[in-house]
Amino acid sequence: MNIEISYFDFKNLSQDLQHQLVINKGQMISKTDKNDLSFVLYELGSFSVELIYLLNKNKLAGCNAYQKFSFDSQIA
Repeated sequence: MNIEISYFDFKNLSQDLQHQLVINKGQMISKTDKNDLSFVLYELGSFSVELIYLLNKNKLAGCNAYQKFSFDSQIA
């Protein structure tokens, strides 16, 4: 699902709104469980978002957004 929100606009949202937007509009790319943490990577428009959950409490522990870079334009 394509969404039109910039990385910077996303970063300016509250953590609750970021979480809701990722869950409702993002496309899950991968999920990894390690110890009592679950790392879920989503694609959201032109950037990616990692949600980190505490499995034993079923609670969101963190949210990291990553910009996508194109190295092709850097090669001359």
